[in-house]
Amino acid sequence: MPLPPEHTPTDVRMRGFTNRATVEATLAWIDSATPVFEHLDTEVIRASNAANRILAEEVTSCVDVPSFARSMMDGFALRSEETYGASPYNRLPFKVIGTCLPGVPYSGLIEPGQAVRIMTGAPLPAGADAVLPVENTELDGETMLSLGEVSSGKHVGTIGEDIRNGDVVLHKGRQLRPQDIGVISSIGVGHLSVIRRPRVRILITGNELLPSGTVPRGYQIADANGPMLAALTERDGGDVIFPGIVRDEPDSIRQALLEPADIILVSGGSSVGQEDFAPKLLAELGEVAIHGIAMRPSSPTGMGRLQGRLVFLLPGNPVSCLCAYDFFAGRAIRAMGGRSRDWPYRRVVVRLARKLVSTVGRVDYARVQVHGNEAIPMAIGGASILSSTTRSDGFVIVPSDSEGFPEGTEVEVFLY
Repeated sequence: MPLPPEHTPTDVRMRGFTNRATVEATLAWIDSATPVFEHLDTEVIRASNAANRILAEEVTSCVDVPSFARSMMDGFALRSEETYGASPYNRLPFKVIGTCLPGVPYSGLIEPGQAVRIMTGAPLPAGADAVLPVENTELDGETMLSLGEVSSGKHVGTIGEDIRNGDVVLHKGRQLRPQDIGVISSIGVGHLSVIRRPRVRILITGNELLPSGTVPRGYQIADANGPMLAALTERDGGDVIFPGIVRDEPDSIRQALLEPADIILVSGGSSVGQEDFAPKLLAELGEVAIHGIAMRPSSPTGMGRLQGRLVFLLPGNPVSCLCAYDFFAGRAIRAMGGRSRDWPYRRVVVRLARKLVSTVGRVDYARVQVHGNEAIPMAIGGASILSSTTRSDGFVIVPSDSEGFPEGTEVEVFLY
């Protein structure tokens, strides 16, 4: 989707952004540029490993579930009509002629006046049409006394009651939940065709960075964005490729950009500083469609294409990086892998405990704490203070046409 002329990106290093794309225009570009999941390859995996994966084809049952009439209670299988009139004051006798267990059917035929002891899940014996629960019986040697009535079919699971032969159990494009895996297993399906996870290469630049898990020292800091982006990508169904920190050198960044992937996330070196090489290299090698967005934080965010791959230029400041991923890169990863484009966050509507101030013309991502039915604003700025996101319960989006919200306003909070 081409951008209007006023949004055509240029080399803005050391000059700042002369204009910024709107969030709406940016989302529209992402949706038009993201190939839908049908274009990704499929792979066959074990059904037991398929939770959270996206089905590439529908699953149809070739069996009835259950495939036999079975007891839904522990009790006695019998002819229901023979229990009519039974009560604690009118105990009706039945001769117990055997036992039926799950996987071990009773081979005989129940005749009038007879009953078979039966366990939950066991096949219903021939001649029986109901199960009398054990709590409605008394035993006197080999005689069972019925203390109540049951109707025909009571406490009996019928053939195909759950799933019938030929039923489409799950449709293509479904994100598989744990209970889906259980259903798939119940019809004897051991392997599934699923959409391949989008391969997401994480490119973290910064000569000042130490590998994550390293104690900061001197003027160097430990990488926070790499592990954070990897976790976010995995949450959204991406297959993470993160070989480590890349030096802030044009040749190193160029080589990393050309490595195989479906989507590339660049964090650091993507803004307007003299050492921000990524936008210029992306423009030389491919296309920078957007650079600079009217939002806070994350205004230096950019994106484009390189040899058919989407490339997202994410800020180096951790909160800005998180915000830009949530708004833009995560949306593309989810869509490419067949998931919903929308945020994977639960939402609540609460009242603001105090006013939330914004500026017309930009979208603001405001972190808040939630206490009871109130949201307490914490920060809009502070793009480098990552701990503000751990102290927050979620965030509120202030639209570009708003100066904020007064105290007491009902707002929608996206919960982390």
